[in-house]
This record gives sequence, C-alpha cells and structure tokens, in this order.
Amino acid sequence: MKQITLPFLSALLLGSCTVGPDFQVPAPPQVASYGDKNDAAAPEDQRILLGQRIAGDWWSGFSSPALDTVIRQALSDNQDIEAARQRMAEAEEQVNVAQGALLPQVALGGTAGYQKYGRSLFGPLNFSVPPFAYYSVGPTVSFPLDLFGGEKRKVERQKALLEYQGFQLDAAYQSLTAHVAAEAMALASAQAQIETLNRIIADDERNVQLVQSAIDAGSGTRVQLVTAQSQLAEDRALLPDLNQQRAVARHALSILVGKAPAEWSPPEFELADFTLPSELPVSLPSELVRRRPDIRAAEAQLHAASAGIGIATANLYPNINLTANATQQALVPGELFNSINNAYALAANLTQPIFNGGKLSAERRAAVDNYKASLAVYRQTILTAFGDIADRLQAISNGAERVRAQQAAADTASQSLDLARRSYEAGNSGILDVIDAERRNAQAQLGLARAKAQRLMDTVQLYLALGGSPVTPPPAAPPQDGNAASP
Repeated sequence: MKQITLPFLSALLLGSCTVGPDFQVPAPPQVASYGDKNDAAAPEDQRILLGQRIAGDWWSGFSSPALDTVIRQALSDNQDIEAARQRMAEAEEQVNVAQGALLPQVALGGTAGYQKYGRSLFGPLNFSVPPFAYYSVGPTVSFPLDLFGGEKRKVERQKALLEYQGFQLDAAYQSLTAHVAAEAMALASAQAQIETLNRIIADDERNVQLVQSAIDAGSGTRVQLVTAQSQLAEDRALLPDLNQQRAVARHALSILVGKAPAEWSPPEFELADFTLPSELPVSLPSELVRRRPDIRAAEAQLHAASAGIGIATANLYPNINLTANATQQALVPGELFNSINNAYALAANLTQPIFNGGKLSAERRAAVDNYKASLAVYRQTILTAFGDIADRLQAISNGAERVRAQQAAADTASQSLDLARRSYEAGNSGILDVIDAERRNAQAQLGLARAKAQRLMDTVQLYLALGGSPVTPPPAAPPQDGNAASP
C-alpha cells in the first residue's frame, strides 16, 4: 500500500501548479514632463531640478527649527498615524494567517463518553450490549495539498494588502508633515495680517484725531470726521476674522500633535521664520510612479485583485485534503496509552465541483471585473498625480509673480499714502484723499502678507505632490500604566 501511495502523492505534488495570472506592474505613461510647452517658467529664486529626488526631510528646507520640532512631535503622537500603524500590524498578522494555512494542521483531541446500543441494532440475533463508557485520546493531522495554488494565491493577496497598508502609512506620514507645515504657515500668515492690520488701524485712529483737530480749529467738517471714523470701523471689523483664522490654525496644530487645544500651544510662528527653498528637486514622471504613496497603494490593490483571480480559478479545480489520526481507545481510563489499544486512520479527501448553479464561474468573472476596475483606478491615480504636480509647478511660478506684483502694489500704495498725508498736512488736499490712500494701502499690505504665505504653502504642496521624502518613523511609545488596556 505504501509503495503505491507514496509515488502517487509525489506525482501529485510535482504536478501541482498555481493557476491564475502572475502579476505584472503595468508600464507607466510614456511622458517626460508634467506640463505643456505653454506652462510658465520656474521663478528666478526657486530653481526646478527635474530628475532629482528629495533628499532628507523636505521641511528642513524652510530653515525653521520650530517647524522641525512640531513635526517631530506630530510624527510621534498623532493618532491617525497610530491608527495606520495598527492597521499595518493587523495586515502583517493576516499574512501569517494565510501562510499558516499552507502548513499541516495538528490538533490533539480527547473524548469521554457513555454509550448504549439498542437491541434492534443487531437484528434477529436478539443480542444486547450493556451500557459502557469509552475513552480516546490522540493527535489529528490534516494537510491540504493545494495542487492548483489557491492557498498560495491567498498568501500573495494578503502580502499585497500588507504592502497597501504600508503605503497608506507612508501617505499618512507625508500628509501629516504637509498638514503641519501648512497650518504653521497659515498661523504665521494670520499673525502677519493681524500685525499689518493693527498698524493700519493705528493710522486710522490718527486720521480721526487729525480730523477732530481740524474741526476744533474750524477747518474740518462733520462729513470728514464720519468718513474717517467709518474707515476705522471697517478696518477694525477685519480683525475678528483674522483672529479666528489664527485660532483655527493653533487648534489644528494641537490636534495634529495629538493634544487637546487646552493642553498644548504651538510656537508663535512668524513669516520671517521661514526661508523659501531655493532648489526644488522634481522626480521624472517615470520615477514618480515608484515614489508617490497613493500610486504605490493603488498598485498594491491591483496586485491583490490579480491574486483574487487566481483564488477564484483554483476553486474551479479539484481539492485534495489528507488527514491522519492516531488514537488510544479504551473502556476505562487506566487502559489508555497501552500499546494494544493503538488505533489510526489515514484518508485522502477529494472534492471536485460539478454543479453549483454557476456560482464558481460567476466568482471568477467577478474577480476579473474587479481586476479591470482596479487597473482603471491605478491608471487614473497616475494621471491625477501628474495633473497635481503640473498644477503645483504652475502655482510655484504664478506665486512668484503674485508676490512681485503685490510687493510693487504695496510699495506704490505706501508711497501714495505718504504723499496724501503730506498733502493733507500742507492743506493741498482733503482728508478723503488720505482715507482713500489708507484703504488702498491696507488692501495692498494684507495682500502681500497673504501672497508670501501662499508661496510657502505652494512649495509645501509641491513636496507633497511629489510623494515627499522617506520618513523614519519614531519608535512607538509603550502604553503607560492605566492609559491603555490590552484587548
């Protein structure tokens, strides 16, 4: 029997195969740049280094120690990052589960029972067996041969899903660092606008005093005073919104570092604290598909969908499962583990689907459709990434032009205001000219602060669109006694 069984099993194992498609990464789009020839050129003070990768932590290029500190704290304590870590840990265990199914399964079982047979069991012999107790103990082994690779494809799918969670974790790191940088710059922008507006309000108050002095001297009018007071009120009305923007940015930074707003406050960021990076490394499109986390995550999902076709295909073929058990059987416990009570069984179970209402074929067609859908998502993710970078590069160029235009407008408005004040003091013009110049100056100065902050944020968004830089995650802190409970 053994001479026949062993060669037969060996032939089965050697003839086994893994059905379904072997995954191949689709070729990326054959493009050499992100924008068309009509796109604006890079600004003079920021050089685009096409074909180079981001080296080191990209946020260090802004030369802000305070930003570096906040980002490090966020990477350590942010709860979204912790959730992504745990999802990745779960995916690792699911790989272990799938790999464990490829190995023989061994269980130890024991039985104790009390049995009585009915007299009719033995037919006309009119034979009766008295009630009896019985006992058995021993191991059972089962081993799926997996001749067509269905279990191997399950392992492949779980490994692909583990890669997906890894790229999701990377994306969470990149999104977090960009979000922290953006909120820090939003806080600095709001602070700069508040300081500018406070200076403008101080000028408005001086205008009101000038008109009041003129009225006291008999040269001013009530209309001029109301006009000056109206401008002061309008400028003061801008403060609550800016204070709200500052508060929202401060609260957002608190949440990002894993703290409640009441227990943590961010540094007092100023626009002058940030240095605009002079060089911007930009990966080639062919390299971007291997760097950007959302593209790699879509690729991993495509791989999992490909493995799903193999699983569904293997279900169409026969399944063979080998089982064996060895037991000790006795009628009293004291006779267990006596060699004369040894018992064993060997079995090979084959299951071949014949009719299931088209269920298995439909499952395979559904798996193929899922792969096609995942392929479309993968391609669309690449196209979206290319468009995102094209938008960010255009924003870098337009941002530089915007700052230059706003700077020119602010300089002109400041000169115009100075001339209007001198003309008013010399008696050559009225207070309305001063107030009008004040309004233009306020708009120009606030616009300049916003433009500078937006340029910093555009650079942050470009780094994020390029996939950021590899983040070395800080070690997870062990839970403190009383702060976490084990499941």
